[in-house]
Amino acid sequence: MQATAYTYDPGTRSGSVLLDDGTPVDFAADAFDAGGLLLLRPGQRVRIETAGEGEERRITLVTLQTL
Repeated sequence: MQATAYTYDPGTRSGSVLLDDGTPVDFAADAFDAGGLLLLRPGQRVRIETAGEGEERRITLVTLQTL
């Protein structure tokens, strides 16, 4: 699934993305670390993987979207 980076805190390596419908979804450091990224800037297109449904949905991977 694709999204847009919305916030990122390099101190905690966590942040949030906006889904294409505008829904914000937070991610934790383990999802950021799983993608192998060193930095994330707001506005960058990212690819995410999620687990769970509805309120239980969480991001398990954040990486840059490449064409």
